[in-house]
Amino acid sequence: MIPFKDDNPARHFPIVTVTFIVMNCVVFFYQFFLYPSASQFVLKYGAIPYFLMTLESPQPINPLLTVGTAMFMHGGFLHIAGNMLYLWIFGNNIEDQLGIVRFVIFYFLCGIIAAYTHAIFDPKSLIPMVGASGAISGVLGAYVVLFPGAGVYTLLFLGFFVQVVRIPAIVVIGMWFFIQVVNGLLSSSSRGGVAWFAHIGGFIAGVILIKLFVKKSRQRTTSWEDWNSWM
Repeated sequence: MIPFKDDNPARHFPIVTVTFIVMNCVVFFYQFFLYPSASQFVLKYGAIPYFLMTLESPQPINPLLTVGTAMFMHGGFLHIAGNMLYLWIFGNNIEDQLGIVRFVIFYFLCGIIAAYTHAIFDPKSLIPMVGASGAISGVLGAYVVLFPGAGVYTLLFLGFFVQVVRIPAIVVIGMWFFIQVVNGLLSSSSRGGVAWFAHIGGFIAGVILIKLFVKKSRQRTTSWEDWNSWM
């Protein structure tokens, strides 16, 4: 199941969301052209749990700063493609609700909480964590709070057949979160791979923080009225 757009138009052009997407793509291609030394770049600027917890690091920048640099680095094409797709679908509406400054702060705060959630669950790991997933998970958490009934157009794979279906955001994002929790409980993060608990931490942060960040004058009053389209 792959979502590709929603039916929840934003009122303003999402300048921050687009800027973040461009920045992520620029850094990704920079990493690509660094091959075969790209791994050294990741070791220098990726967020490494052990260093985040001890604040002792041979990296060229303070470990706390790597939380920010890691948000713009990715481990492969599918990694960045999936993250940027989700940011494009859901980020514009959250930016629309928060405004430029609040959205930037919200995005990075969710990313920081996500990184430290992963570090807390695997504090001795020396494997770099990279990707915008934690911050974007916060965006998903905010979206499901503000627009649970918004329609999300999704590619549904049924064997050899592919069908486009419109599904409520709370179902699409709810299934995504369920997968993160299951994989987080079953996986061993110390072996590398996906930082499932970063996704979980970022999502929960987004759910909790969005009500503190959104201005009542900006908040759309029809978030639950969207359910009328499903009746």
